[in-house]
Amino acid sequence: MNGIFFAIFLLCTAYFILSDPAGFLPALLAGGQKAATVCLSLVAVYAVWMGLLQVMEACGLNRRLSRGLRPVVRRLFATDDENAVECLSMNLSANMLGLSGAATPFGIRAAERLSAGKNARYNQSMLFVLSATSVQILPTTVLGLLLSYGAQNAYSILLPSLFASAVSTLLGVAGVIVFIRKEKPCTALP
Repeated sequence: MNGIFFAIFLLCTAYFILSDPAGFLPALLAGGQKAATVCLSLVAVYAVWMGLLQVMEACGLNRRLSRGLRPVVRRLFATDDENAVECLSMNLSANMLGLSGAATPFGIRAAERLSAGKNARYNQSMLFVLSATSVQILPTTVLGLLLSYGAQNAYSILLPSLFASAVSTLLGVAGVIVFIRKEKPCTALP
């Protein structure tokens, strides 16, 4: 994949140099400056929310949050592993806040725990769907991008984002439930 992107970049660069040699260097520098500005603003957003998640973990708030989400997690996932349930709860809560980068370590830990147990295919499919479609109560990354570009009404995306992500999550969960079945416990015949 890296090779494909590199080839596309080289082709575009060659085309740009041939079509507008005087505009190439200013466009390259302006693009680099914009990229650095956006990256710095996103680093600030992520630093605040990652710090908040660390404080939550240090205070034990994640355990309380885990208890609050436990009924939902138990209903969606077929696992009795308490560590997996806690990681799943933290993954879901971080995704709900729009912090997919902060949710990734919890998702990786949960996937490792879920792959060892029964219903691994179902559980990993459900985790993938919930991570990919997660309900966005507060889409912080998108808000950070809109605010960094000076959007006048950046918060107008909250309701449409919540609605669209809720619908996609419901459809994804329904798809996993319908197409990937949980293993049922075997009962011995007498």
